[in-house]
Amino acid sequence: MGNDLTERLLRGLYSVVLYLLLPVTVYHLIWRGFRFREYFQRWDERYGVYDQTPPQADIWLHAVSVGEVNAAAPVIDALRRHRPDLRWVVTTITPTGSDRARALWNDGVQHVYAPYDLPGAVGRFLDHYQPRVALVMETELWPNLLFGCQDRGIPTYILNARLSARSLRGYSILRPLIARALRTVKRIAAQSAADAERFVALGAAPGQVADIGNLKFDVRVPDNVDALAAEFRQHMGRARPVWIAASTHEDEEAAVLEVHRKLCKRWPDLLMLWAPRHPERFPRVMEQAQEAGLHTAARRASGWPDETTDVFVIDTLGELTAFYACADVAFVGGSLQAIGGHNLLEPAAVGTPMVTGPHLHNFAEISKQLREAGALDIEPDAKGIAKALERLLADVELRTAMAKAGRSLVEHGRGALPRTLELIAPDLP
Repeated sequence: MGNDLTERLLRGLYSVVLYLLLPVTVYHLIWRGFRFREYFQRWDERYGVYDQTPPQADIWLHAVSVGEVNAAAPVIDALRRHRPDLRWVVTTITPTGSDRARALWNDGVQHVYAPYDLPGAVGRFLDHYQPRVALVMETELWPNLLFGCQDRGIPTYILNARLSARSLRGYSILRPLIARALRTVKRIAAQSAADAERFVALGAAPGQVADIGNLKFDVRVPDNVDALAAEFRQHMGRARPVWIAASTHEDEEAAVLEVHRKLCKRWPDLLMLWAPRHPERFPRVMEQAQEAGLHTAARRASGWPDETTDVFVIDTLGELTAFYACADVAFVGGSLQAIGGHNLLEPAAVGTPMVTGPHLHNFAEISKQLREAGALDIEPDAKGIAKALERLLADVELRTAMAKAGRSLVEHGRGALPRTLELIAPDLP
């Protein structure tokens, strides 16, 4: 009785604070909308208001953005092959996540934005779609969503679950509430033993958590990789060294250009592929490259670089893995500033040697494995990045060894997908 009362009080206080902050959500959507127009659209979904009456969903899967959608893709694809009768609703928070879901599955799954974690919005979402099982990707720990599933008897799983030491500290204020919300989850499929331990430290019961492995090791290399790489080389017109700056953030952009300028002193015909993390940065990185006096082209407008292109901006979604295969070496962004890094397994899977900055807390275990295998070079700053890229561009044998090590690690790491499917099988409709 006392525990139930404590839980109701915690849920109530948390919800009151969120309702008081409701104007902030509107401000956030407007502010993001000025940078990325899609944030001005479909507000009703974010507040759990729906006009249409779709069929009930058998499975609801929540993936916050592009990276989580890509991680979820093997699960959804496998279940759609084996159980084509199941109806899906996929939620994301970002428009880029929405675009990626639609690109992968078109009308095969329904997509809406996830509701804000307000009791009313959550209740309207769950009552509207009436999912029979809920799959939450990685670290989306929203108490009202989890409690809402429990209240309606919806079995919930957290898949590919990760929790960095930094995130664990960040949850300290809400830990009494988060711990109770975690206890509503049927199973937590952790990426690693370290992640599993941190979920238990946050409040999950040891029996809830299983070290399943990382679904990102089950990354599917696109079928068109070799064909795209061959066409890329053909359009370039001549053999040139190529590097890619991938998933870069705003505060890394000046450093990326400076690195390219340094490398061009040794290789004047060097081509940089540039894939900013956020689509709203596509026009700005084009401008920065042009302002630096570099001949710049973009995937959407030009299709391919030619022999005069210095910087080629990849302003499309879903093609990054294929363009990794076009590069001799990759810098993976989100690592020179305290973002925590981005997916290192995509370049490893296609055999592209990698260099990153030091901030890798979102991929601590993966980066450690890649570094120990000899597939990844971690540098402390932009100056170190430039030196590492120069060393790799000059040494084909080193690149070949790193590429082989990365591919081998990915192949040996596969297997989380069948274990995940086996874990959730008892609750599939």
